[in-house]
Amino acid sequence: MWRHAGTYTSTATDAGAITPHTNMLTLNGTGALNTLHIFSRLPLQLAEDEHTLVCLLGRVRPYNQDYLPDGAAQWFLQLYQQQPHQFYPQIAGFFVLIIADKRQGTIRIVNDHVGAVPCFIDSRQHGTLLVSDSLSLLRQHNPSVNLDTQAVYNYLYFHCIPSPDAIYQQIKKLEPGVVFTIGNDGNLHSETYYQPDFTPSAEPQQVLQQQCQQLISEAVARNISPDCAAFLSGGLDSSTVAGMLAKHSANTGVSAKTYSIGFEAKGYDETAYALITAKHFGTEHKVHYLQPEEITQHFSTVAAAFNEPFGNSSAMAAYICAKVAAEDGIKVLLAGDGGDEIFAGNERYVKQKTFEHYRALPGLLQSSLDLCFYNIYAAKLPGLKKAYSYINQAKVALPDRLDSYNFLNRFDIKQMFCPEFIASIDSQLPLQQKQQRYKACRSADAVDCMMYLDWKFTLADNDLVKVSSMCQLAGVEVRYPLFEKEVVDFSCKISAGVKAPGQKLRDFYKRSFTGFLPNATLSKSKHGFGLPFGVWMKQQPKLQQITADSLACLKQRNIIQPAFIDQALATYQQGHSGYYGELVWIMVTLELWLQQHEAGYAA
Repeated sequence: MWRHAGTYTSTATDAGAITPHTNMLTLNGTGALNTLHIFSRLPLQLAEDEHTLVCLLGRVRPYNQDYLPDGAAQWFLQLYQQQPHQFYPQIAGFFVLIIADKRQGTIRIVNDHVGAVPCFIDSRQHGTLLVSDSLSLLRQHNPSVNLDTQAVYNYLYFHCIPSPDAIYQQIKKLEPGVVFTIGNDGNLHSETYYQPDFTPSAEPQQVLQQQCQQLISEAVARNISPDCAAFLSGGLDSSTVAGMLAKHSANTGVSAKTYSIGFEAKGYDETAYALITAKHFGTEHKVHYLQPEEITQHFSTVAAAFNEPFGNSSAMAAYICAKVAAEDGIKVLLAGDGGDEIFAGNERYVKQKTFEHYRALPGLLQSSLDLCFYNIYAAKLPGLKKAYSYINQAKVALPDRLDSYNFLNRFDIKQMFCPEFIASIDSQLPLQQKQQRYKACRSADAVDCMMYLDWKFTLADNDLVKVSSMCQLAGVEVRYPLFEKEVVDFSCKISAGVKAPGQKLRDFYKRSFTGFLPNATLSKSKHGFGLPFGVWMKQQPKLQQITADSLACLKQRNIIQPAFIDQALATYQQGHSGYYGELVWIMVTLELWLQQHEAGYAA
């Protein structure tokens, strides 16, 4: 039996407040688990009757319907009472739901299909469960935590810490599309409920293309609010969101607002394409050119703002862009994240398809090719080197092949890490996590499986963490219309061969938006969104000093061999600004996060 023991919301002016705008809820029960504490930075919405209490973080709505102006928790409570075990297909949005069943004494924690709202779970204390969207709030309530050395290794591998692991021992993150149940006996159980089938539709492509544009139009429309704007990088997805925002805003007589971040560094700036989109749709467009001085000013703040160490170098750009929008009075930003991962827009998808041709060959034919081209002579002969390299790569199965150029696979682990650190980690765990996700995809097509893999490791664990955290730091809300559940479900109806036939990325999507998006946007090549940190560090003494000081401190933590840190920095300085600049960034951001959160940590 659970009962509501009270709520509290602190503000910046409250004496002794945990953090500005902290929301807290406590439930008391009579089973093996007798206390549940919920802490959040997001607002808590509550609904309760004699049988059930529902706590909502984020935004939930009926599937295929708009978000409710208010009362979303109450709506879900009514749905739950009618269908306590069959509600999953009927809900959509971006949320965490905590459901306390007063009769059975159970707690269920359910998140959305991509895990857009973070959810950390601390079950270390017997009889007590702590749940929060903020790891720092959990720590402040129960500070006796130890860093997880394996999680540090996972960070250096992924440049983030994928769920279900967290940076602290015995604290877990909810994976996307999961229901996490705590029974009356205190036992914990986790089950993935969102695992769509990739079943191609038999409808004509032209009909499906019309449906695609209509679904995305509806998805953007239901995310528009007053004081709303859109990120605009100039790529397919941000241009689509900006265009739809402009279309729907025009119906109300309001001009859409868009924001871009620019870089005064060759090969990194795409503002010209953003301007093409802005002009095409008539948006009120603002470009902010990120300066190296802004990096030095905000470096430590941005690194510390994440719940855990986070190494995506475009985080700084996302923060500054959101900050500029917030200063203009923008309350909500629409982002274009997710389109590449559901409509086959990443280069690796078509690149890996070429290697799958070899793996699909009969064994006898593979052996014949190996005899001719996969030997020490072919590896050395100029005319046969490419054939040898192709077979060598093809022999590595997916998803392992995707990580061939990962830093931790390019160096000897014994030369990279300190012996004590190596002794406390499993270097194969990151690969095992990816293999498990890849094999869970309900499709035999490699491109479908790679996209399904990316829903978690690229979006849930990385890109959405980046954008959401940086927008929160800037004081604005971010929404992801392209990854609304209906759009994701629809994408599973389009076969991978139609999405990306041959070597054509995003072919179905581009056909769907021909006539809506500018031709220049449809024909532009894919461009990554990174920060020219490696270029700028060579030009900016202050950035060099931050880097040198951070790496000097990192050497003392018994994680990475000091000689390896020196080697990486020296190789970067000799001209490898891109690859080794990223490695340096990852190490520096780790140290800056540790300084803010775990200054005394050493492996």
